[in-house]
Formats: sequence, structure tokens, C-alpha cells
Amino acid sequence: MRTLICGSIAYDNIMVFQGRFKDHILPEQIHILNVAFLVPELRREYGGCAGNIAYNLKLLGGDPLIMATVGTDATPYYERMTRLGITRDCVREIPDTLTAQAFITTDLDDNQITAFHPGAMNQSNLNTISEKLGAKLAIVAPDGRDGMLQHAKELASLGIPFMFDPGQGLPMFSGDELLDFIDKATYVAVNDYEGKLLEEKTGQSLTALAARVDALIVTRGAQGSIIYAKGQRIDIPCVKASKIVDPTGCGDAYRAGLLYGIGNGRDWRTAGQIASLMGSLKIASRGGQNHQIDRAGIEAQYQQQFGTSL
Repeated sequence: MRTLICGSIAYDNIMVFQGRFKDHILPEQIHILNVAFLVPELRREYGGCAGNIAYNLKLLGGDPLIMATVGTDATPYYERMTRLGITRDCVREIPDTLTAQAFITTDLDDNQITAFHPGAMNQSNLNTISEKLGAKLAIVAPDGRDGMLQHAKELASLGIPFMFDPGQGLPMFSGDELLDFIDKATYVAVNDYEGKLLEEKTGQSLTALAARVDALIVTRGAQGSIIYAKGQRIDIPCVKASKIVDPTGCGDAYRAGLLYGIGNGRDWRTAGQIASLMGSLKIASRGGQNHQIDRAGIEAQYQQQFGTSL
């Protein structure tokens, strides 16, 4: 099933400072802060919610279609998408801009200082959704504010079921706007922190919000996840990872599993289990798109974890 992935494409520039921020940032001098960190280790990862979700959905054998905006520096990302067999027909290049980028510096205590440049992402509303795309399922993931509002409206008007995944973009919207998103969506996915923020901003409990959609999914890291669907609560256990290396992109991998399950008519427990497995596979590698496993490998892992075939 062709699945439209509306969201960001970004580069993650990850630097490691071989020291501790606390030894260089003096609390009594915060008002005149001027520090520099030597970062001998630097790597650039392919990221962005749309890129990460599409990568994982492709691993599962799905048919992702990314809708995103990028800058004039996107050539390496284009080449990667071509190698992966992911179409970029709906990726629009915005002149005189850069692709969205995160600059993350981590110290030896795993503290992080992050700067994010949205770049071309802010013009995601220039992309429009039509029936010609052939999408039967979609997700509205974190992206430019105007683009998220527009794409949710377009999907609803076309009758295309979609998942609303506000992610780190949730604070951009008012309670009324979030309720409007939810009423247009078919499914909602948040992590536990976002779930609490969603309750605060809308003034409604998660169970009340779940009644407005076919399913509401809450991920809780090592505590697994919860799927509220048709008045039922389905608890999905966390799949133990072979090793814990980097959580970056785990939520996106999980959502790809959900989309695959929905698109292939699986029940909610199975969809949640696929999602949990994908998150586990991702956390064992650095970056959002460096875990490498084929469909046969995923099937073998699923059989081992859940005692049934995928």
C-alpha cells in the first residue's frame, strides 16, 4: 500500500565534546556566557521524521512516498533515497535555502546542547496533496507549522486515513488546533511526555481523546507502549534490544511499524508488536537510518520475539 509520509527531511550533525559542560559553564557567569568546545569527533547523519519513517517502512517492504521540502544542499540525500529505492517525486527543493539541520553537541555525561535550523522545512505548505498521488494511508509528522495544518486538512477532505504525529512540533499548536487535528485524523501517536502535554493543552484525558479516533498510541520507552482502540487498552511490551546505542529515531521506527501494520490489515496487537520490534532494531545503531536488516531478518526477529510468523 502506498503510504504518504508528510514530514521533515533533515541532516543531523552530531559532535562529541571530550569533556563535561559543567566544567566550562560557570553558573555565576551565565549572563556573559561565551564558551567554545573542541569537538574532534563529528558525524553527519541522514534524519528528519519523514526520512526516518520512510527508511523503516521500506525495510518492512512497504511503499513510502515522502512529501517534504529541502534546500539546495540536498543532493546527498537525493542520492541516498535513490539507492534505497524511495521515490522523491514529492520532495520539493526550495531555492536559496538549506535543508533543515540539527547541530547536536554531546559531552561525556551524555548532556546535549542542540541548535536546530528549520530551513526549507518552513515552506512545507508549498506541497499539496491530491488523489493523483495514489496514497491510501498517510502520516502527518513534525514539519513546518503551516504545512502540517494544510496537509491534515487536505487528507481529511480527500478521505485518506492518516496518523497525526505531533512530536516535537506539538508546542506550536493551541489546544483548539490540536483538537482539530485529532478530529480530522484517524489515528494519533505520541510519546508519554507528549501525551501529558496533549492532555494539558486540550483539557481532555487521553482516554477521552482516544474516543475521537480509531486508535491513540502512546509510546513509553523501555516500559513499552499502549494502544487505545475501540474502547480497549492494549499493552505492547518493549522488545529488548541487542544493545542500547542511540535512541535517535526510535519513535520514527515505531511509527513505521504501525503504518505497516495498518496498511496490511493487521490487528492492533500485531501492529504494535511490529512497531516495538522496529524501535528495538533501531536503538542498536547510531543515527536514525543506520540499522541494516532485510525483510527476512525482520521476520526471523519477529518469530523469535513473539512466537508467531509475521
